[in-house]
Amino acid sequence: MAESLHAQQFALALHLRDPQRHAPPADIEPRRLAVYRALFFDNIAQLLAAHFPVLRATLDADAWQALLHAFCAEHRARTPLFPRLGGEFVRFLQQRAADAQRPWLAELAHYETVELEVQIDDTPLPPHDPHGDLLGGVPQLSPWLRLLRYRWPVQRIGPAWQPGEAPAQPTCLLARRDADGQARFAELAPLAHDVVERLREGEHSGRALLLRLAAEHGHDPSTLLHDGAALLERLREQGSVLGTRLPA
Repeated sequence: MAESLHAQQFALALHLRDPQRHAPPADIEPRRLAVYRALFFDNIAQLLAAHFPVLRATLDADAWQALLHAFCAEHRARTPLFPRLGGEFVRFLQQRAADAQRPWLAELAHYETVELEVQIDDTPLPPHDPHGDLLGGVPQLSPWLRLLRYRWPVQRIGPAWQPGEAPAQPTCLLARRDADGQARFAELAPLAHDVVERLREGEHSGRALLLRLAAEHGHDPSTLLHDGAALLERLREQGSVLGTRLPA
């Protein structure tokens, strides 16, 4: 009996995910099946539309519906939790062949998930000195910060504009949470992105890190120290840099 019930549930799940390829269990009334199909797909569609408002608005109705049907039919989720459905959708887009007309789909979807990720991150802030010397000490980044690098200018994509080809330079972004708990995004120059990326290592003082980057990129050390110090202070004002690490 248990095996029979399991087989029936499995057959029903296959049918709900992909009714075009999988027949329903024989003993379920067609009217009830139609209700199950509508509930399943409409719930998925509603959740993903809320997760990806820009992506949803950018695609026409047919393209959006086709993408949702493909997700339901093809993707094998690693979690049953609805709040993580957006991450599963991003993984689905990253793993499938790129859309020839919209090769930026996966990156735009990932960009949209970062906002919620930053807002709900409950990682505790590490011990730090908020007034520490950012050049003499080791700068401490906020755990709520996300450093992003995309091939496409995702922050500009929307219903009014979609790029035809990727620009020569990547798009570097920093996502942070402000004092009101809202996610904020800022575009970074490639060198500023490299500075923040090195800060994540948490091994060197601000001065040592900037001098190392100056040597690697062939920049004048005094100029990079001046500009880098100003960048670190701006990051502290924004809350991206908390201050400096406390001595062990």
